Amino acid sequence: MDHLDRRGGRFVCVMPRSRLEDREFRAWIQTHDPNWELVRDRRHPRRRHGPRDRWWTVRAALPSREGWPVVWVRSSLLALRQEQVRREHLARASQDLEALAARVARPRSRLRARREIMDHVQKVLTKYHVREYLTVQLVQAQEHRFHQAGPGRPGPHTRYLRQTRRLWHLTYKPAEEALAYDRRSDGMYPLLTNDAKLTNAQVLEAHKRQPAIEKRFEQTKTVFELAPVLLKNEGRIEALFFVYFLALLVQALIERELRAAMKKENVEHLRIYPEERACTHPTAEQVFRLFSQSARHVVRSRGRDLHTFQPELTSLQLQVLQLLHVPATAYTARP
Repeated sequence: MDHLDRRGGRFVCVMPRSRLEDREFRAWIQTHDPNWELVRDRRHPRRRHGPRDRWWTVRAALPSREGWPVVWVRSSLLALRQEQVRREHLARASQDLEALAARVARPRSRLRARREIMDHVQKVLTKYHVREYLTVQLVQAQEHRFHQAGPGRPGPHTRYLRQTRRLWHLTYKPAEEALAYDRRSDGMYPLLTNDAKLTNAQVLEAHKRQPAIEKRFEQTKTVFELAPVLLKNEGRIEALFFVYFLALLVQALIERELRAAMKKENVEHLRIYPEERACTHPTAEQVFRLFSQSARHVVRSRGRDLHTFQPELTSLQLQVLQLLHVPATAYTARP
């Protein structure tokens, strides 16, 4: 980030949870109510009758240690999801701890050492990320049994021997203080930016565009099959990435032009997927696949072209070319 800032670049990113600024704000809101500003209010993105998707922002009073603005974001749906995930993890951890307690309490249990039992407990707590939410206690109890020292009928002077067996009792309970502490900051995360001119709403909107950018990086590895290369010269590395940048740019332009034309012509979908399945948001990869089998064949003899077999374009191919404003003669005309 400092590298981008020194060279005049701009960025908006999520501040890591390990930063001191994050811990300070989450501790501060335990006793304070920030002046949240509602910047987004829309319907649930997936459920028709679900709760509304609301987003609030507030700018931290103190900047980051680099001097950059810190904008805190709170999402209503994210808060609900985090609470649900926490409850599910607690429920699954409770089931595993109950099974472990029953296993330890068996008369011939192989788990007898305290350290061994606590190792199993820590594995359960770590597996479900509830180490701070459950308080586990391991208490040792003694069970006494008496039996006659010798044979014969018992009488007033019969001597008895006591046999003591040590048992472990595993108990647990929720750590209410830790749960209440984290519930106070559910649905919140900080955004860090070096552009102080952006408003809180603009910072959130810039952050919301990140999935589209990440999708392009994912396409470099899948569609373009970007692989590691052995380049030591910085100029060659920059040139290679510039070529991929141009490829991504062309791909994005094709998708934008095609989708904009579909919207203008009221075309809801194109059967561009394999098996002629409908596609409402066609990608450049599917467009390239659609034309990948188109080929022109030329019969030559002694250096002369005897006959040219032009590719026969399908109705779907012609429709895509028309939406992209590409003449069909680009495929049917002679080179």
